[in-house]
Amino acid sequence: MKNVCILGSTGSVGRAALEVIDNLKSEFRVFALSCDKNIQLLKQQVEQFNPKYVCITDSAAAKKFNVGNKQACSLFAGLKGLETLASHPEVDIFLNALVGTVGLHSTLLAIKNKKRVAIANKETLVAYGEIIMHEVQKCKGSSRTAPTLLPVDSEHSAIHQCLSQSNAPVSRIILTASGGPFLHKPITPDITPESALKHPVWQMGKKITIDSATLMNKGLEVLEASVLFNIPASKIEVVIHPQSIIHSAVEFVDGSIIAQLSSPDMKLPIQYALTYPKRYPSSIKPLDFEKIKKLEFMKPDFNKFPCLRLAYEAAEAGGTMPCVLNSANEVAVQSFLAHKIKLTQIPELIEKVMREHKFIKSPSLSEIEQAEEWAKGEAKSGIRVGGSCP
Repeated sequence: MKNVCILGSTGSVGRAALEVIDNLKSEFRVFALSCDKNIQLLKQQVEQFNPKYVCITDSAAAKKFNVGNKQACSLFAGLKGLETLASHPEVDIFLNALVGTVGLHSTLLAIKNKKRVAIANKETLVAYGEIIMHEVQKCKGSSRTAPTLLPVDSEHSAIHQCLSQSNAPVSRIILTASGGPFLHKPITPDITPESALKHPVWQMGKKITIDSATLMNKGLEVLEASVLFNIPASKIEVVIHPQSIIHSAVEFVDGSIIAQLSSPDMKLPIQYALTYPKRYPSSIKPLDFEKIKKLEFMKPDFNKFPCLRLAYEAAEAGGTMPCVLNSANEVAVQSFLAHKIKLTQIPELIEKVMREHKFIKSPSLSEIEQAEEWAKGEAKSGIRVGGSCP
């Protein structure tokens, strides 16, 4: 039985992961859970899964947390608590389902401590991808028990599954996108956060849902795929596929394309990351091809969705630019959700920060951290009271 540590257990991916583990009780044990502020849901999870450790990163919430006398779990607080869990010798599988880059150092520790790392935290891979993959390669070179870094995003899980079927050179990666809530609607300044949060296919957290509305999510996934699979972004093609049945595909040099298809359910890529290379029965709904009726594909409109263009530009530049793109986007999305800026101003703000950034081509970890801090500060200073930005 494998011990699983889930960072971000109260988010959409974390909750789905617990469903997967509940369905595979004979294979996995919930060893540790973490959340930021949602202590009510965390308490329910603790009561159901009885983990040995929990961590609450928000200090005020941690002081209020009480699981009662029946649960014998230990409590950690803050980012140091995440790092303690990541390096715990009894943890076998480390699932990073956090939002943003707060899980960077715990992910690096999990890799260094030879854990299997299942990562749904795309922002960390986008901003610090080269640092993370360098650590993965370094561990592979020093130990037979090297960590396995497996993606949990449905698209990157699909790519991993396709690549595992052939050792042939890759011609291109085809990254599918649902198109979000505004695929067939104009993007106008009067769009509210409430309407942007109505995704037609996926039930996700607020930040990733807004990223899907602007197609920044797909841009971040281009950067993520480039890092994970060591392929230039110029060979990664985004295709709009509203049905979200084909989760991505790989074209090999002979022209053959291998695609991964399934019902749109995050539990499948989560289970794949936990059980790889084995496969077990899952609880997801099987595909019924007679009911699908049609599969549509179309090119993304880079004029309508400029965030996707900016992501490709960041990928081409490399260095600190992906981190700056990601950091500016985080601030912009938070500001939109807080009604401080319009949806249409998100790419404007990101582009402004990118243009003002003093780019470093081969940055160290500390230089990327400095770029992240600078970009967030620059983006915040560009947002004026009243919902306007330069």
